[in-house]
Amino acid sequence: MFSGIVEEYATLVALEKEQENIHFTFKCSFVSELKIDQSISHNGVCLTVVRLTDDTYTVTAMKETLECSNLGLLAVGDKVNIERSMMMNGRLDGHIVQGHVDQTATCIAIDDAEGSWYFTFKYSFDKEMAKRGYITVDKGSVTVNGVSLTVCNPTDDTFQVAIIPYTYEHTNFHTFKVGSVINLEFDIIGKYISRMIAYK
Repeated sequence: MFSGIVEEYATLVALEKEQENIHFTFKCSFVSELKIDQSISHNGVCLTVVRLTDDTYTVTAMKETLECSNLGLLAVGDKVNIERSMMMNGRLDGHIVQGHVDQTATCIAIDDAEGSWYFTFKYSFDKEMAKRGYITVDKGSVTVNGVSLTVCNPTDDTFQVAIIPYTYEHTNFHTFKVGSVINLEFDIIGKYISRMIAYK
């Protein structure tokens, strides 16, 4: 379980394909604090540490994960937002994030807000999935590449988020361009409520 408050971004230094899996090796500032079997969110995808060196760690993504996320698009040198699992005795500064990406979305606009930015994303809309809570709602929570954000101006298949300079600089939002593919996790509370209503 995560909060969507990204600790930093890690740099991909190597990747290795093994049958349908890909092993990703990253560098970050807290490698010395990690241990095997630990869960880390990578662009919002929960992955398990499987190997450690003095300055790198490795995680493995299987075919299903690669197909529903943007991890399969990564290249050596890319920056990935990372967050270690949430400690239950601390503040929940973001929102409840599972690390289970629902689908990808595409950046379709980046607008200057005189010091901040509005990013607009478009995703594939499915009416049946929408009934189950796979939607965005105005002022609701959404996770974009592992970052907990507040939704602005949602439509059936688009939404905006407002990004302040700190978030822009300390996550991989500063690498986004129109056409960039991001990972999207809808709010788990909305999914549960939608599901319960459906059974009334």
